Amino acid sequence: MDLIHKTIGTLLFENASKYENNGAVVYHDQKLRYTWGELNTLVKQTAKAFISLGIKKGDHIAIWGTNIPEWLLTQLATAKIGAVLVTINPEWKQEEIKYALAQSDTNYLVMIPGFEKKSKSKTHYYDYLSIIKNLCPEFSKNTPNPTCNAFPKLKQVILVSDKEEPDMLLWSNFIARAKSISDNDLKNTADKVHANDTAMIQYTSGTTGFPKGAMLSHFNIVNNALAAIEHMQVNEQDKICGPVPYYHCFGSILVNLCSVLSGACMVIPSETFSAHKTLEAVASEKCTVLYGVPTMFIAELDDLDIESFQINTLRTGIMAGAPVERELIEAVSEKMGAKEMTIAYGLTETSPVTHQTERNDSIDKRINSIGKPIQHTESKIVDPKTLEDLGVNEVGEIWVKGFHVMQGYYNKPEETQDAIVNGWLRTGDLGTVDGDNYYKVVGRLKELILVGGHNVYPAEVEQTLHSLLSDKVEQLQVVGVPHPKLQEVVALVVQCLPGKSITLEEVKQRCEATMEWPKIPKYVMAVKDFSMAMTVTGKIQKFKLRDMIMEKFQQTVQ
Repeated sequence: MDLIHKTIGTLLFENASKYENNGAVVYHDQKLRYTWGELNTLVKQTAKAFISLGIKKGDHIAIWGTNIPEWLLTQLATAKIGAVLVTINPEWKQEEIKYALAQSDTNYLVMIPGFEKKSKSKTHYYDYLSIIKNLCPEFSKNTPNPTCNAFPKLKQVILVSDKEEPDMLLWSNFIARAKSISDNDLKNTADKVHANDTAMIQYTSGTTGFPKGAMLSHFNIVNNALAAIEHMQVNEQDKICGPVPYYHCFGSILVNLCSVLSGACMVIPSETFSAHKTLEAVASEKCTVLYGVPTMFIAELDDLDIESFQINTLRTGIMAGAPVERELIEAVSEKMGAKEMTIAYGLTETSPVTHQTERNDSIDKRINSIGKPIQHTESKIVDPKTLEDLGVNEVGEIWVKGFHVMQGYYNKPEETQDAIVNGWLRTGDLGTVDGDNYYKVVGRLKELILVGGHNVYPAEVEQTLHSLLSDKVEQLQVVGVPHPKLQEVVALVVQCLPGKSITLEEVKQRCEATMEWPKIPKYVMAVKDFSMAMTVTGKIQKFKLRDMIMEKFQQTVQ
């Protein structure tokens, strides 16, 4: 692949010209679909509406919501006029919202009233209106042009709703403003946007302290999407099913921009993840590409066992976000038909993909590695203490370098300097590289478990345990808990298969013949599922599991 120096707006225009009547996007749950020509028209209309508000190149537009059409329109319109999209995690609480809107210097906020999240055990409503009214009580006083003291740079809130709220601009009224802006006004604005301009501020997960806003340029994210397309060999005849959230790079870049670059149709099953609706969407739209983290694929396979879906059109996709077990990749290949499923690894700071397997890589490569560095990039393994380069199969920190590395953290020069050393981004992940340049992740540097002077890598232990316990355990996670003599010991959290259970003694018996003593779990905790510790993208937050274990075993940890 050759790197391209084009803006997102230019690429969308090219699609609208080449594939005008082809399907561009399908919102399965809403029974809504647009062709590329229709999508381009709606994006232009949205861009004009933003210009009518006085938005200029470089202004910050935050988007706070689920996978709805207005999210996609805001993303593409913001890029077209050279504004910067600030993506807000839909599950953030008030303090995180307060921090992100202030730290990002948000000028305009597009938001929904809230959303309902259902799990097996409960339903929770995220009330965005209550949060924003608590943070900006000025909005309820019906004063002309109110300013929010908490966010002095915030000029306007645009609400995607049918119900009016004081001092907020309804989306329909916002779009109506587009009539005041001419095509020539839009063209003059769009012509000033360049590939090296910042397109997005994507916030990191923030598992320790407040999150940091990674600044990603058009050049960063366009070429990252292009690399993913190359690995999957996606083109305008494909349909990409994207059940992953828009706010995350997985949705906004690997779904949306992969489609904008390739001409493939993006299929959005539902506003938030639903295994059932994902399978429905794949079947009804005859999708060829499917994305997700392992927990999403596991849920889809469970649903597939209960009900029959015709999903034999699936060919490839991306599985990312956590280590992949052999049983899972084999099931996705055989039961779902995605025999060319790729494994990808990356970070928000790298736009996001840094490594990806090829379509024809063996299952062994897909379960034992994250693939090779993507085109036009470099990777290496570095001793995190001495900063010396390490050799084949030596464990160290994964460093990456190339077009995909962020411009820096917004308004955080010290953190940027710590993260990027002479152009190399420190990932914070521990891994190895083999003689064929395939990389493997063995754990987070901060999650390394130190047991009596022995380094224990969670991902490595999890892979072995999954093999040893596969007849009883559906999912498992390993974390370290404090120990007065050994510093830390391994604790295991399991979600057992229906009707199955497992004890600590049984785990120890199965481990003793194959695992070194520091890696054998000293505590086992069973959970119904991992939803209580899961991010909106389906990633497991180990610090939450660790807190749960500490609370349960606080009287016995010794």
